Amino acid sequence: MSAVPAVPRRAEIARTAVSMMFLINGALFATWAVNIPGVRDALGLSEAQIGGALLAIGLGALVTMPLTGGWTARYGSDRVTWVSAVACMLSLALPFVAPDFWGLVLALTVLGGANGAMDVAMNAQGVTVERRLGRPVLSRLHAYFSLGGVLGAGLGTLLVGRVPMLWHALLVVAVTTVAAALLGRLLLPDPPAENETGSGAELPSHSRPRRIFVTPAVLLLGTLCFLGMLSEGANYDWAALYFRDVLGQAGGRAGMGYTAFVVTMTLGRWFGDRLRTRLGDETIVRVGAAVTALGLGLALLTRDPLVAALGFALSGLGLSNVVPVMYGTAGHALAGRGIAQVATLGYGGFLLGPPVIGFVAQHAGLRPALGVALAAALLIAALGGGAFALVRRRTTATAVHHPGV
Repeated sequence: MSAVPAVPRRAEIARTAVSMMFLINGALFATWAVNIPGVRDALGLSEAQIGGALLAIGLGALVTMPLTGGWTARYGSDRVTWVSAVACMLSLALPFVAPDFWGLVLALTVLGGANGAMDVAMNAQGVTVERRLGRPVLSRLHAYFSLGGVLGAGLGTLLVGRVPMLWHALLVVAVTTVAAALLGRLLLPDPPAENETGSGAELPSHSRPRRIFVTPAVLLLGTLCFLGMLSEGANYDWAALYFRDVLGQAGGRAGMGYTAFVVTMTLGRWFGDRLRTRLGDETIVRVGAAVTALGLGLALLTRDPLVAALGFALSGLGLSNVVPVMYGTAGHALAGRGIAQVATLGYGGFLLGPPVIGFVAQHAGLRPALGVALAAALLIAALGGGAFALVRRRTTATAVHHPGV
């Protein structure tokens, strides 16, 4: 009897460890974000150049994300998370020692590549922990990423302008690299023997581990993830500009919408796993997307900044669990390769969203441009039923082919 709690206790330790992985990942990107103006000034870059350099982060991630599914299948999500996390934390120092524009592009490509691998691997580890605990945890894990961003931004507020940028970066690199190295030893192993020859109930997609093409289920889940990330990125990137340029709010008041969105996004993810347990993933995604559309519609139709802030708050609450659920659904139904494929498709939303909205804003205004994010939320609500139905059929088919599990 005493041996029964051992697995849940080990899984709880791993849950804490992977939570901290998400947190240091959020802190890393916040550290880079608060220092972007300083790096731009130090290298004498134009706005166009810094924009092109920032694109390298996404391109680097798109290179490694599709590969990480194979790495997790071969080596286990625990090992890949550990290695990629250490590499990601160390690579934070590279942009701060870049000598020129092309050096910065190379540094950010490496940083983006390491982060892309870490993103897929730590989400795959989160699915392993969910499976071992028998309850959802991915929404809370993504909340830790947001919390890490808050902590990283807070430290940046204290240090930027007071200490050299490189010292700031090296402090974060030292702390997060040591943390990643220690935390990696606490993750749950899922070695190749378990992944590729285990029961179909545990990892159904590994019954054919070499299958790498995009299935209809992956395509639909990836499309939902793409739309969710596009809408999420639009809120992050354009909320403050909307309040300043459209609603005429100056100074700190221009940040009302952004703040409302971030706060409810974090809270929604913090408590999202409980709602997922009670309501189910499909309901969370489709109702959440409808709430997002309602919130953005409210924000875009009003001239009152308080009402608009409420709209952005509803948008953050509705979107908060879309991406975590997509990752979790892909991981449970399609294993590590599924997460890699869905994450890669979804990440395109972050890359394509800002230029698409910027193009529409330039020709039609920011209010119609943010309507793109509203339309994306409506599509999530409309397509979500089909995506989850495909996943259910695939899971049922796998169970039929593995009647003994």
